[in-house]
Amino acid sequence: MTASNRSATLARAILWRNLWLPGSEHAALWQTSEGWLLKGTVTSATDDRLPMLVVYSVACDSTWHTRRVQVERTVGAESSELTLESTEEREWKSSGKLIPSVSGCIDVDLSVSPITNTLPIRRLDLAVGESAAVNAVWVRFPDLNIEVLSQTYSRIGSNRYQYQSSTGFRTEIEVDDLGLVVNYPPAWERVATSV
Repeated sequence: MTASNRSATLARAILWRNLWLPGSEHAALWQTSEGWLLKGTVTSATDDRLPMLVVYSVACDSTWHTRRVQVERTVGAESSELTLESTEEREWKSSGKLIPSVSGCIDVDLSVSPITNTLPIRRLDLAVGESAAVNAVWVRFPDLNIEVLSQTYSRIGSNRYQYQSSTGFRTEIEVDDLGLVVNYPPAWERVATSV
């Protein structure tokens, strides 16, 4: 944690099981003086069945706008890092350089984790029956390529959302009172939580 986030309060810790590929994720949501911090460690296999370790943090302001993303990814002996920063004008930078292709995005979507679904769910605060379309900075693993992913969230119950992305993927997500995934078929299921 950064010095400014040392006074962070744990809101919830979670363990998810990956149902697509062998693996799991330990993640935590922290409330900080600046807003919210999501941190996690993913152990998984790549599509080629190579072992992969991902450690990430996503810092958001109090209104759930993503401000900083840090990712460390290891596959076998090869490691890579990615740092993204977002400005008030929704411009994104990596290593200080602008990434025009994702300009205008508010959220980040880490393809290896269900935790980033929490960002638009909390930020949009949809009423039951409402829908919203968003564009997210999609970080794909294991290569850490970045592109825009168009998504639609439709709140179909107090804790249920219909999710659809521009890839054609569609599912129904169940979340808890903090907007953290409980079930995300056919990819993730929660197996333990701190609260």
